[in-house]
Amino acid sequence: MASADRGDGRPRRRWQDRLWAIGAVALVVGVGIRLLMNGASAWPSAVLGAVPAAAWIVWWVRRRRVRDAGAVGAEPADVPGMERQILKGAAAPRDPERRRAMAALVDSRQERLRRNRWWAFPILALIFFGTSALWFASGSVGAGSLMLGLAVVFMGWLTWYNLRFDRRLSQMRGRLRS
Repeated sequence: MASADRGDGRPRRRWQDRLWAIGAVALVVGVGIRLLMNGASAWPSAVLGAVPAAAWIVWWVRRRRVRDAGAVGAEPADVPGMERQILKGAAAPRDPERRRAMAALVDSRQERLRRNRWWAFPILALIFFGTSALWFASGSVGAGSLMLGLAVVFMGWLTWYNLRFDRRLSQMRGRLRS
């Protein structure tokens, strides 16, 4: 099995990290959703509607990578690989410069994660559970039950993922300090 690192100690780039791949996936998903909602005969409008959305997603991902890379002192193309190392629980880099960049990324991600947690979770819960309550109040038990189930599943998954990511960031910080 091939090593996940390049010769210079940086993680190997994956095709999923490339902007063209992100744009292509966003375009396919956008067209697919529009075709499911409007029927197969609406494919021209589905393509025309999905292209701006895919372009916006690519712009947003690129902007986020450039800002993160500037804040931590790394290359924008290296940010997804560093995030993957954090999520997989990989060993800390040996190069002091890469270690410093990884530590700055960990601090940035953890600060952002904890800063927005206090308001994002209650607002999302209000939206999802409030929508369910409105469905029940309008007399639609089926839609209210479906929305309540989706709310419980989504909020549970979001809480689990948030805590897992926070734990992985703390573990990486510990590995970087040792």
